[in-house]
Amino acid sequence: MLLEVEDLRKEFPGVLALDGVSLRLQAGTVHAVMGENGAGKSTLMKIIAGIHPPDAGTVRLRGRPVQLGSPREALQHGIAMIHQELNLMPSMTVAENVWIGREPLTRLGFVDHGELRRRTAELFLGLGIETEPSLSVGELSVAERQMVEIAKALSRDAALLIMDEPTSAMTETETRRLFDIIRELKAQGKGILYITHRLNEVFEIADEISVLRDGRRIGTRPAPEITPEELIRWMVGRDLTQLFPRGESTVGRVVLSVRELGLEGRFRGVSFDLRVGEILGVAGLIGAGRSNLAETLFGLTPASSGTIEIEGRVVVIAHPSDAVRQGMAFLTEDRKESGCFLPLDVLSNLTLAALNRRFVRAGFVDHAEAASEGRRLAASLRLRTPGLDEPVMNLSGGNQQKVLIGRWLLTGPRILILDEPTRGIDVGAKAEIHRLIAELAREGAAVLMISSDLPEVLGMSDRIMVMHEGTVTGFLDRDEADQVRVMTLASH
Repeated sequence: MLLEVEDLRKEFPGVLALDGVSLRLQAGTVHAVMGENGAGKSTLMKIIAGIHPPDAGTVRLRGRPVQLGSPREALQHGIAMIHQELNLMPSMTVAENVWIGREPLTRLGFVDHGELRRRTAELFLGLGIETEPSLSVGELSVAERQMVEIAKALSRDAALLIMDEPTSAMTETETRRLFDIIRELKAQGKGILYITHRLNEVFEIADEISVLRDGRRIGTRPAPEITPEELIRWMVGRDLTQLFPRGESTVGRVVLSVRELGLEGRFRGVSFDLRVGEILGVAGLIGAGRSNLAETLFGLTPASSGTIEIEGRVVVIAHPSDAVRQGMAFLTEDRKESGCFLPLDVLSNLTLAALNRRFVRAGFVDHAEAASEGRRLAASLRLRTPGLDEPVMNLSGGNQQKVLIGRWLLTGPRILILDEPTRGIDVGAKAEIHRLIAELAREGAAVLMISSDLPEVLGMSDRIMVMHEGTVTGFLDRDEADQVRVMTLASH
C-alpha cells in the first residue's frame, strides 16, 4: 500500500470541505477520485500534496505516518501534483519552468541554459511532447501548458502522482498519449490519484474509483464493478435524465456571417454562417486555430483580413467593447488567466459586464437590484457559494465557470461564443450548463461552441465546423456527424 489517508477533516470559513474522508492507493495502480465541483476532491489532493494542513486525520506513506507541511516536503517524500489551475510562470521559458529550483549550473555558478534546454528536450522526447523548450510559457495554449505541467511533475521521478483534470484542455490524440504515459508509470510501480469529470476516461484508465459528495466519501469500488449510471448517481445523489438536452430546434435567419476571415500566423480564409437558434460546434486538434478565431470575432485580436457581418451589415470589431455593443458575449477557455476577477466577490463578477446597462441609475449603482438579479442567477445556475459576498478565488473551478457564464447571461446576448464551456466541470454541472445553452438557443440566441470534448460537440451541435491548422476543413450536419468523421476532418 503506497498511500493511506484516514478520517481527514478540513474546514474553511463557512465551508466544511472534508468530513472524515479515508482513501487507500496501491503502488502500480490508478485510483480515480470523482465527485461534483465542491465535493472536496481538490482539497483532499492539496492535503496529500502538502498545500493545506488537515484539521484532523492521518496521512501514511508506505505504512509510516507523515506530516506534509509544504509542497516541497511532499516532493521530498515522492509526491508530485499536477494542478487543474496551472501553476507555471508565464514570463519564463518552458525549460526554466520544468526545472525551476533544480537548474543545472556552470562552473561559475550561473544557470547553464544550454544544458537546461537539452534536458528538457530529452524529457519531452520520451513523453512525445513537441513544444520547443526555449519558448516562453506565455506563448503556449492551455493544452500545451498542461503538457508542460505533466512533464514538470514526471521530471521529479515521483512515486505518487496526483493529476487534477489533466485532460481538460486536451484533444483525443493528446489524451491517448497521456494514457500511454500513465500505463508506463503503472508498470514502473508508481501510484496515481486521478481526478476527472470525463466518465469515459475513468473507466478506461482507473483500477479503482472513489466518489466524494459534500465533503464525505460516498463509496469506493473497483472500476469494472460499477456502471456509469451508478457512478453518476453516487456523484450527484440523483438520476440525470439527459446529459445532452439538445432536442429539435427551430433555426432561423443568419445573424452572423463571416467571410475569408484571417489572423496572420493563426488562421486564414475562415467562412461560415451562424443562425438564430443554432448551436454551431467547432471541433479540431490543438493548434487548429479555434480559440484564435473566437478571440478575433470578439475583438481581442482584430482580424488581419476578411469581413464580419451581423444581421446583414458589415461591422468592424477592433475591441471587445465593439463586440458587446453588437450583442456578442465571449466565454474564455482560461477562467483563471482571463475570465474571473479572482479577488472580487461573486456578485461583482456576475454583474460586471451588465453593470452600466442594467444596474446604474442617474450615475449610481442600484445595489439592491444587482443583488436581487445575482441571487436569481445563482439559484438558476445552482451556484455553490456561502454567499454572493464570497471572493471568487474561494470557489471551486466549476463554480467559477458558472459565474462566468452567468456574467454573460445578464447581458442578454444574441451571439454567444463559448470556448470550452464545460472544461473542468463535473457531470451534474455539465448537464445544467448544457441545459442552459440549449434554452438560450431555443430562445433565439446564436451559439458558437468550441469544445475539445467530442461527445459534447456531437451531442449539443446542430452543425459542426471542423478546423485543421488554421483552415476550415469541412462542415457536418448533426445527423451525419460521428467521431470518426470529425477526427478525419480534424487531422487533414
